[in-house]
Amino acid sequence: MPTQQSTASDTSTSPPQEETDPANGAASADAPGQLAISFDYEKQSGSASNQFAVWIEDMDGNYLQTVFATRWTADGGFETRPDSIALWAEKSGIASMPSYYVDAVSGATPQTGEIAFVWDLTDIDGNTVPPGEYRFFVEGTLRWKNYVLYSGVIEIGNAPATVQADAQYIYEGSGNQSALTSDSPENSMIGAVTASYIPAAE
Repeated sequence: MPTQQSTASDTSTSPPQEETDPANGAASADAPGQLAISFDYEKQSGSASNQFAVWIEDMDGNYLQTVFATRWTADGGFETRPDSIALWAEKSGIASMPSYYVDAVSGATPQTGEIAFVWDLTDIDGNTVPPGEYRFFVEGTLRWKNYVLYSGVIEIGNAPATVQADAQYIYEGSGNQSALTSDSPENSMIGAVTASYIPAAE
């Protein structure tokens, strides 16, 4: 299946000076490697679905960087439909971010298939993060208030590492919309999430 790669390049609060090569998803030359976050994506029919975000935090829960977010939500959909990837919207502070940041970290909703997004190990200010453990998240809006949150911890250092994320499903009805269940087909929107760290070649 085709693989989509998206890199969070230097998306600081000032206009970025260097960018990664989106064609191959490689991190900038001075970055100590890269972290790829991948999963199977199954596009859903109907409304109030198909929105997701991938982001990184430190071990104290401080937001560091958005790796990818679906453009509809990032470009104002968080106001039109507050339930759309709401945790990411709050953590990232996207409501106060400049338009070039939104453009840098967001993209169109992908087609069904295996997809991967690459973090170049920089924070929101464009600084390369130090070695250590970091939390990665994938939040997906399954339908209205129903969502899935994948999370995991991976160590950035001198050795390659691969981690499978844990999934938490939240089912909640809203208005005349019934809550999903563990048997709902929408649960297939985001499959198992894997994070793979590759150190820079010496």
